Amino acid sequence: MSPTPRIAMPPAPRSLASVALFADLPETARQRVEKACRWRTYEADQTIIARDDASNDVYFVVAGLARVVLYSAAGREVSFDEIGPGACVGELAAIDGGTRSAGVVALAPSLVAILPRAAFLETLASEPKAALALLTRLAAALRQATSRIFELSTLGAHNRVYAELLRLARPAAGGRIVIRPIPAHGDIAARVSATRETVARALSDLAKKGIVAREKQELVLRDPKRLKTMVSTFSEA
Repeated sequence: MSPTPRIAMPPAPRSLASVALFADLPETARQRVEKACRWRTYEADQTIIARDDASNDVYFVVAGLARVVLYSAAGREVSFDEIGPGACVGELAAIDGGTRSAGVVALAPSLVAILPRAAFLETLASEPKAALALLTRLAAALRQATSRIFELSTLGAHNRVYAELLRLARPAAGGRIVIRPIPAHGDIAARVSATRETVARALSDLAKKGIVAREKQELVLRDPKRLKTMVSTFSEA
């Protein structure tokens, strides 16, 4: 991972109001959780959670951005997800008491609330809405993992790049479909188990066909329907 410039993080309120898991909790219940948390700031590239760490706290990103990663024996990075404000990570170890299944690294200066396992489990037991929100999150994560396993088993490298672009794309003004900011080739490669060179070739091919276009700080999907069709078109690239 290339070093990220050190940027000071603007002050952020020490509140869990933006955390999806607690969105439906009464304010008094949320404040009890906030008081049980430890609050810590992380600089870009700093490890938040190490894989196989024996701790089982739950981490809530209040401000900033982090990435969930694993590294092969050769040092190759495999990226699973990027988590921003309102997201949580580390809940699996809190639920089953096992070691961490992946590492988490800050991509930008971040403020994180750290909730001990006992307090996390107590909150789930006493607040059914929080427990349901967690189940919904885990179901979404399982669906995404199933899709990725299927893609790795059945699709060529270029097709996996196409699928990842569709996953990253979001609606924007004027009915456009965009990816903002434009992800680095290495970041896409880490997500789809490909090389940077493969990603560069796939994007170049899509640009030549007029399916994607780079505009300022965003990648515009000009023909998302065609791109979706291309995902299932066999390619050995």
